[in-house]
This record gives sequence, C-alpha cells and structure tokens, in this order.
Amino acid sequence: MTHHTFKTRLLLLAILFAGACTKDLDTINTNPNAPIEATPSLLLRKVIYDYGEQMSYEGFTAGNLLGQYFTAIDFNLFDRHSLTEPQIGGNPWPVLYSNLRDNEILLGQSRTNPSFAVYEGPSLILKAYMTAALTDIFGDVPYSEALQGKSGNVTPKYDKQEDIYLAPGGILDNLDKGIAAIQNYAGAQRLDGDILFSRNLNAWKTFANSLKIKYLMRISYRVDVSAQLQAIYAAGDFMKTNAQNAKFDFTNGAPNNFRMATLRAGDFNLFIMSLTSEEILKGLNDPRMAVFFRPIGNDPTKTQYEGLLNGPNASATSISVADYSLTGTIFRERTGDLDANFMTAWETQLFLAEAAERGLITANAQTLYETGVLLAFEYWQTPIPADYLTNGAAAYGNNGADKIAQILTQKWLANTVNGYEGWIEYRRTGIPALKTIAASLNNNLIPVRMPYPTDEDALNNINFSAAAAVTNNNSINAKVWWDAN
Repeated sequence: MTHHTFKTRLLLLAILFAGACTKDLDTINTNPNAPIEATPSLLLRKVIYDYGEQMSYEGFTAGNLLGQYFTAIDFNLFDRHSLTEPQIGGNPWPVLYSNLRDNEILLGQSRTNPSFAVYEGPSLILKAYMTAALTDIFGDVPYSEALQGKSGNVTPKYDKQEDIYLAPGGILDNLDKGIAAIQNYAGAQRLDGDILFSRNLNAWKTFANSLKIKYLMRISYRVDVSAQLQAIYAAGDFMKTNAQNAKFDFTNGAPNNFRMATLRAGDFNLFIMSLTSEEILKGLNDPRMAVFFRPIGNDPTKTQYEGLLNGPNASATSISVADYSLTGTIFRERTGDLDANFMTAWETQLFLAEAAERGLITANAQTLYETGVLLAFEYWQTPIPADYLTNGAAAYGNNGADKIAQILTQKWLANTVNGYEGWIEYRRTGIPALKTIAASLNNNLIPVRMPYPTDEDALNNINFSAAAAVTNNNSINAKVWWDAN
C-alpha cells in the first residue's frame, strides 16, 4: 500500500467515524449504568419516608396549632389563624402533591411491567391515603386531571370532595382496588422498599380496611355507611394491635431522627402546651401529660404543667418560656421513641367505638373504647392507671358522661403525634371543644379548611378562580363537603 492510499483510507475512516459519532451522540454521552427512571423499590421507599417525615413535621408545627395541642409564642401568625402566612410550618400542599405524583409513577410502573405488579396494591392504597389527607385539609382539589406528569394537564380542574371520596378512581374505590390487586397477585416478586410492613402484603390489606373504616366514618354524617362498616367489622380484618400499625420509627440520631431534633433550640422552644391540652389532660388526670409536655421551667424535678391560650399577640404580650410547659422530650431528645404515623390500631378501635355508639355497627362500644384507650397508652409507652377506665372522667359513661365525647377526646389526645388529624376530626364532630384564641386574625372563628396556596392563582388561574368562588374567595371558614357539624 502506498503512503497516499493509506492516508486516503485513514481520512475516509475518520469521516465515517465522525458521522457515527454525530448520529449516536446521545447514546455515547449517556451513562449506561444510570437508570432512566427510579426503580419501584426506591420510589416506594421514597414516598413512604418523605411523606411520613414531612407530614410529621407539618403536623407538629402547624397541625398541632390548628388542633390546639400546642401554642406558638412567637412567629405565630399561623397560630393566630392567618393561614396564608405559613412560617415554620403550614404549607402541606407541595408535600402532598409531590408524593402523590411520585406514587402515580409507581402505580404506572406496576401496571405496565408484569415484574412490578406486586406494587399495584400498595400504591393504590397509598394514593387513597394521601388523597384523603389532601382533600380533608383543603376541600375540593385538583385530582382526576392531576398527577400525570409530562403527559398530563398542567392546569387541572378542581374535583368536588364528594367525587374524590365516592366516584370511580376515588378514595374508597382505590382502597377496594388496592385490596383486590393484593388478593389477585400470584407472582413471586417481593415488595422491596416497603418500610411500613416489611413486604407483608396481608398487612397492607389490613391497613386498607382500617383506612376504609376511617374514611367511611369521616363521611358518615353525609352518607349512610352502616352496611359497609358492618361488613368490614364482621370480616374482622382491621387493626387490633399496635404490632399492626402503619408507621415507621424515627431514630435518636441522624439521619432519620424527627426533624424537630435538628431544629435550633430557639425555634423548638416556640412551641408550648396549649391551654386546651392542659385542661383536657388535667381533667382526665392523664399521665401522658408527662410524655407530651415538660414541667414548667423545663425542670424534671417539678410536676407543675401550664398551658397558654392559643394565638397570643407576640408583639404586644411578654411571654416567658419558663412560665409554661415546653413540648416533650420525645419530640427532640429521644425521637427514637417516636413514629411517623400513618394509621394505628387505637385509632381504628376508637372509630369503631364511635360507630357502635351511634348505631352504625352492631358491636360493644364500651369494649371497643376501652381497647382503643389501652392501645393508645401502650403506643405512647405510658402505664395506664389502674382505675383510669373504671373511675373518673375517662370511665365510659361515668356519671352520665357523653360517651361520644369521651371516645373522640381520647382519639384527639392520642393524635398528638399527628395534629392535622385532631383538627380534621374536630371539624367533623366539634369535639373536643376548641377555644376562641387570644388574638385572632380570623374574626374569632376557628378555621375549617386550609386555603389554597397563592401559587395556584398564578399557575392554574381559571380553575383556581372557580374553586375560590365556591369557597367564598378561598375562605378558611368555608366548610368542606363532609363537614356537617
């Protein structure tokens, strides 16, 4: 071969190679070891953990103010019911939608790849659970046209809460479909990434049935749910012990400790015992007071606990933290004893107790009530006094006590870990009687919904405006559909 011929062939090879590089540039510059999308196990773990961690924080910093478990003594416009001004907490909308979106990706994977079919049931159950939190907090929300990512409608309509609960593809329907998907699954694939139930699909069914009890009771003043409740109760597959709880444990140290443990002390100390909590706990002579709160002055040698009426005007009132009870060590120094709580046996038993007392199911309401209370004390790692359920304010129907109020008060107390639930149940039932706050920015009214975030006005104006009109200009005093109180 001549030198000229060699150079010509080399040049042709270079041109061909350059063309190949241009043609396959995207392929060559793509890392073959990088996943195109998250695997189902990572998505499931992420959704459970992110939702549990963020909503536990939200529940502490905002839900527990709305439910009057805690009072905020500064930076407290939210506690004074200016809910469009979230401060340390009070903005659950992005938490809920980001996790619903990721869960929708998981659900799509489970339906398009047979190898991932094991994830369909749990993802449907989580969708129902997170959707209920969303609509119970805000009312009508984007749902049927939302959660579809790049292929979806970026300006989705707001669905009516009634449809979100009852229509095909809604909360109750998705729970039924989730149970059916688990029952019909015959594969051998493990549910990797499951930090709620360690891959136990039967536990997911039990979780779903307990959620059905909860959501049927939530709409029970609008819809006759007695037949459905009775069928679930008769079948018996619902939470009965704390070992069945849907929760994951926080740790005492990083990276999985409760977020309040990492907040600076000055911010943590903004939250103190509310007067509502003080009166209820002292009225019951309830030892869980020492779990939820600290003695005044943060002095473990003292036994005096003091709460403050919610919503003080911090700019006009001098408040010394030393005069009131800070929130308990379980929320900061020993968060390994705390859970991210999705659903519990005590909550299930107390919902059933209410159903029995109201005649929605045939069951012994007192037995269900006492079982729920015992489970709640066990959950909070507190020995129950020997006479707590037989003598005094917590004894069922004692001295003509309002039994429904007793049931709901016990559920409210145990939900100190999950403050939005206490506020939601107050809105449904009016129990316990929350107080008119000290310096209200809402005309002395207790809010009955969270307002849509201002971003919605800019990003989804037409549909936002329609939803705002239904709620009296996005008013926090406009009742949601199930609220017949």
